[in-house]
Amino acid sequence: MADPAPKVLSCFGPVTRPSTRVLILGSLPGEVSLQRRQYYAHPQNQFWRLLGAVVGQDLAPLDYDVKLSSILDHGIGLWDTVAAGTRARGSLDTDIVLQQASDLSALVMGLPQLRAIAFNGKKSAQIGRPQLENAQGLALLDLPSSSPAHASKTFTEKLEAWSALRQHLQAR
Repeated sequence: MADPAPKVLSCFGPVTRPSTRVLILGSLPGEVSLQRRQYYAHPQNQFWRLLGAVVGQDLAPLDYDVKLSSILDHGIGLWDTVAAGTRARGSLDTDIVLQQASDLSALVMGLPQLRAIAFNGKKSAQIGRPQLENAQGLALLDLPSSSPAHASKTFTEKLEAWSALRQHLQAR
């Protein structure tokens, strides 16, 4: 008997405000995040620790809604580059088969204070950069993935790269 076709997965809606200065784009939520309906819900994903270190607030232990409110207060928004896709198995980005890309250009047009877009991992950059290459006045930053599957860099090495977000969050 043949394996059933992989289920098409969808990203969550964007988490932004008009005051968003930095937009962090993942690829597609993993299994744990989809089950919990929360960005970066896997306990071993370093996203909340990394971002907390960038903004100087321990985000990891906070309730999810408080985390989102806090990052929005810091001028940070979240979304994913994959609107719909499948994975052959598990939660690895390398297993994503793109069905539909998120309309990043439309989102960016509605964020008048946006200064930078950060791609959380290679797959996010691979899908998102082509849409945003001509975005005037925006820094495009490729960050090492916060995923536990991306273990080739230590937390400290990842944080060094993620710290580049700070310059785009500061008031002008």
